Amino acid sequence: MRSNATKQSERRSLVRSQLRVPIFGLGCAQLGGLYRAMSDADAACLLESAWQRGVRLFDTAPYYGFTRSERRLGAALSHWPRDEFVLSTKVGRLMRPDDSVRSGDCGFSDPLPFRPYFDYSRDGVLRSFDESLARLGVSGVDILYVHDIGTLTHGELNALYWQQLTKGGGFRALEELRRSGAVVAVGLGVNEWQVAHASMDEFDLDCTMLAGRYTLLEQASLAPFLDECQKRGNAVVAAGPFNSGVLAGGSTFDYAPIPAPVRERVQALQAVCREFDVPLPAAALQFALAHPAVVACVSGAHSDDELRQNLAWFNTSIPSALWLVLRERGLVDSRAPLPGA
Repeated sequence: MRSNATKQSERRSLVRSQLRVPIFGLGCAQLGGLYRAMSDADAACLLESAWQRGVRLFDTAPYYGFTRSERRLGAALSHWPRDEFVLSTKVGRLMRPDDSVRSGDCGFSDPLPFRPYFDYSRDGVLRSFDESLARLGVSGVDILYVHDIGTLTHGELNALYWQQLTKGGGFRALEELRRSGAVVAVGLGVNEWQVAHASMDEFDLDCTMLAGRYTLLEQASLAPFLDECQKRGNAVVAAGPFNSGVLAGGSTFDYAPIPAPVRERVQALQAVCREFDVPLPAAALQFALAHPAVVACVSGAHSDDELRQNLAWFNTSIPSALWLVLRERGLVDSRAPLPGA
């Protein structure tokens, strides 16, 4: 029987690299003030609590709080042994000084005075990476993701940014960084599995951070994406396990009001969990890790209390029968691997 105190720091290997990734990670968008402000003191407390509780995977991005998240995380990293944690950040946006930035821009409360500009070209990727290193206070990162490429973010402009990433040398920059050892693994950090699937035909991805698209609520990415990831060794980090809040009692789904069909499905999931006296968020945090292509689950927290609650859910014992009932009632895809199976 594994100890609950250490479960979150258990590790799985990326097939295409020597990197071993903790199966639970802290997403650091909230350190940038996502939806509500966080003080420097509270950010430091949250990160120290995560460390003391065995969290060893931290994911950030220049975009989060318009550089605030990277700066706050960097301040904490300086106190921890570098060989004990896995660090990921992202490229795809350059941050330019801009005094017109206001609280609430892009959903961030009290962002720093920098404006994000998309740039997926070779020079843009390399510049973004260098600037992230300076903010984080490190000489390299373990995983570097291309952030938010895809039509969900870019709409009609996606073809332009896709060309920057492919013909403009963005993928080539990732390969240069990987070959140099400045990063151990490279991939995409996206909300759409389709663009990650298309990228696999352009570039050898070590991993993909997929936010909200393989969760207890939706598994459309199972085929062909996760099947192909398993075949090619593209490790998946499942982010957004609560689908932006709806699976943890929140009022949003994909950062928008909850549609009626989604609400009904969540209520059906909740009913099954009640039958087994299991919190729905616990099932949501543990579900994705059953898939052999998934190496980690990453979730954010606005406070130390939220982090402690997430870890308690992550360590909750869930009977195998619950998963089988979810499958029998058509609430999870019949092809989805189940925890404990």
